[in-house]
Amino acid sequence: MKPSHFLGLGLSVCVFGALALAATPAPRPQAAGPLGYHVSKSVPLPGVGFWDYLAEDPANRRLYVDHGDEVLVLNLDTQQLVGTITGLHGTHGTAISDKDGHGFITNGGSATITEFDIKTLKKLKEIPAPKDVDGIIYDPATDRVFAFCGDANQAIAVNAKTGEAVGTIDLGGAPEFGASDGKGFVFNVLENKSMILKIDAHSLKIVGRYPLAPCKGPSGVSIDAAHERVFAGCHSGVVAIVNGDTGAVIATPKIGQGIDASRFDPGTQLLFTSQGDGTITVIHEDSPDQFTELGNIPTERGARTMAVDPKTHTLFTVTAKFEPMPAPTPGQRRRRPTMVPGSFHLLVVKK
Repeated sequence: MKPSHFLGLGLSVCVFGALALAATPAPRPQAAGPLGYHVSKSVPLPGVGFWDYLAEDPANRRLYVDHGDEVLVLNLDTQQLVGTITGLHGTHGTAISDKDGHGFITNGGSATITEFDIKTLKKLKEIPAPKDVDGIIYDPATDRVFAFCGDANQAIAVNAKTGEAVGTIDLGGAPEFGASDGKGFVFNVLENKSMILKIDAHSLKIVGRYPLAPCKGPSGVSIDAAHERVFAGCHSGVVAIVNGDTGAVIATPKIGQGIDASRFDPGTQLLFTSQGDGTITVIHEDSPDQFTELGNIPTERGARTMAVDPKTHTLFTVTAKFEPMPAPTPGQRRRRPTMVPGSFHLLVVKK
C-alpha cells in the first residue's frame, strides 16, 4: 500500500533500530475479542525500514514480512526467524508459488520484482515492473503472479515458473490489493475510483468494472473462492461484499478505521479485516448472501496488515511503538510520528 496508509491515519513512518529475536515476554492482558480471539504473544523483530504486507505459505509453514529493504522469513508455527532476504529496495508484498518453488517480492523503490528460491531464499532474478509496484498475488489457474502498480495505474503478470513478464494491463485507476479465485479470474480494487475490476487471468483483459458504493477508498481484498464472494475493505469504514459473478454489492458491514488487509479463512467461514486503529474486525459468512458482524479484536495502533494460517486459524499482524506526537505549530505540516527504536514486533492472535 501507499506510505500515506501507514497506521491507517494518513501518516508515514519509518522503523528504526535493530533487534535480535529473543525470548518473548507475555503481552499485557487485553480483552478478548469475538469468539475468544486475542493477542496471545508479541514477538520482537529485527530490521530497519517501514513495513507493509504479510504473506503466509501454509504448505512450507512460513510467514513473510516485507520490511524496508528486506523480507523477514519466519516459521509459521514457532514465529522464529528462519532467514532474511536482503538487498531489496522498498519492499511491499510477497507472493509464493509452491508449485514452482519460487517467490516474488515487489520493490517499490526500484520498480522491480525480485524472484527467489523459496527453499534457499536465494535471489534468482530482477524483473522490471511499472512504477510504484506494490501488492502482489499468485494465481494458481494460470501459474502467474499479478503485481499492482499504483502510480502507473497498471498491473503486470509474470510467469511463476520462468520469471518472465507475460504482459501488463492498463487499469484506468490507482490499484491497491487483489485476490484470485483460482478459476481464471483476478479481482483488483481501484482506490481512487472506488471500484473493483474483474480480470481474465489468461487473456489479461478486464471483463468487469463494478462500483463499490457506499464503499470509498477500497484497499484490502480477499475472496471466498468456493462461493465467488469478494471482500473489499474500504477506508470509509465498511467492507464491500461483492458477488464475483455479477459484480453486485451484497452487503457493507462496518469495520474499524485504517483498513489495509482483508483475509478470509474458509475453514471457519470468517472474514477478518485489519485496521491501523488497533482492531481486527471479524465477520461470519452465514451463507453466501448473509453475513453477521461479530465485532473487533483489540490489537495495537498501526497493526494494519495481516496474514491468516488456514491450518491453525491463527492471525498475524505487525506494528511498532511510537513516541507521543508534539502539538503542531500554526502553519506546520502534519508531522510523522517517531518510532521507539527497536520496537518492531509481530502480534500472534488466536483463540
